[in-house]
Amino acid sequence: MSTLEQALTALRAGEAIGLPTETVYGLAADASRPEAVRKIFALKGRPADHPLIVHVAGADALDAWARDVPDAARGLAARFWPGPLTLILRKQPRVPDEVTGGQATVGLRCPAHPVALELLRAFGGGLAAPSANRFGRISPTTAAHVREEFGAAVPVVLDGGECEVGIESTILDLSGAAPRILRPGRISRAELEAVIGPVEAGADAHSPRASGTLEAHYAPRTPLLMLARTALEHEALEQQALGKRVAVLALGTLPQGVDGLALPADATGYAHGLYAGLRELDARGVNLLLAERPPEGEAWLAVHDRLRRSAAGAGLPDDAP
Repeated sequence: MSTLEQALTALRAGEAIGLPTETVYGLAADASRPEAVRKIFALKGRPADHPLIVHVAGADALDAWARDVPDAARGLAARFWPGPLTLILRKQPRVPDEVTGGQATVGLRCPAHPVALELLRAFGGGLAAPSANRFGRISPTTAAHVREEFGAAVPVVLDGGECEVGIESTILDLSGAAPRILRPGRISRAELEAVIGPVEAGADAHSPRASGTLEAHYAPRTPLLMLARTALEHEALEQQALGKRVAVLALGTLPQGVDGLALPADATGYAHGLYAGLRELDARGVNLLLAERPPEGEAWLAVHDRLRRSAAGAGLPDDAP
């Protein structure tokens, strides 16, 4: 039996599997079966009211999962699917509350990864698939990360290589009065507006809850500070003088006299390496992680978002609220 066949067998038996996408690896289960979806929550330790994204094989699935689908959704799906864009829409009544966190909306996405698409087409349904990590921790971008996280608890992990994008999808809410970005990602506000016109940024009081938008998320177990280059260099040397072990996630080049990693100085390259870099540094057993603050600008919005949430949750115990 091939690994793909093993994955299909597991999904049809109501189990969860590790699934590669172009953004991050997902922990996937049959989105139409509440008992299967509950296994995702149990494995991750995820709060039951935190909604999941349903991954589908293409735009043809929109009406199966969402009702009153606006023209904007169809236009965006035609332009960006398969790709790193999640659309929040009003859900069909058949969509389990376990998927939506009890809300009247559902997040839908078609992943741009050949392995994910082959599996989805063969499966013939939607897969609920949050990132394949313990809730609140650093998202996985390789199959090895998923195995490290869950071990034998997730026996089937499809290996699709390193994730191309490296951070989660842009989430766009189309269920309200105006299109609104709830989570930034590779697909920018300007790109969305080129298709559908004005788009708001950031949740408001009427926005539904969405994946990956809690203040503390994507977090290492080691405390993390995000600092500008000069302040980072000073803090690293000061902490080392106090006998602390420090690791730096730098932009372009590492400062002299410190240990760590340097990620590319362009937003696309940086995002691709961000989670793998954080995971590597977190595993070194140091006392403190220091991340160099990236440049400002729209291209860096998603990276800033992930680093800010990482720092907010860093160093907290796994059972922290």
